[in-house]
Amino acid sequence: MAERVLLRCWLLGFVLLFVWLVVDLLMGEGIYAFHRDWFGLTKHELQLIFYCGMGLLKISVLTFFFIPWIAIKILPRTSTQP
Repeated sequence: MAERVLLRCWLLGFVLLFVWLVVDLLMGEGIYAFHRDWFGLTKHELQLIFYCGMGLLKISVLTFFFIPWIAIKILPRTSTQP
């Protein structure tokens, strides 16, 4: 069961990453205008924050979901019955 949960979390993490990228590409100027007015960020600073966040998300998803899923997959199947 843990194997299926980790696989779903891994897939959903990459779906979230893809959605974040698409939203950034399609609505980049609107997002920038909002953050420029509220926080005084330059376009470069906002892009740096976004891409560092995407990188952190990708590393986190791989570390916490994909690697444990692979570890569970390579475990030998043992019977719990005597």
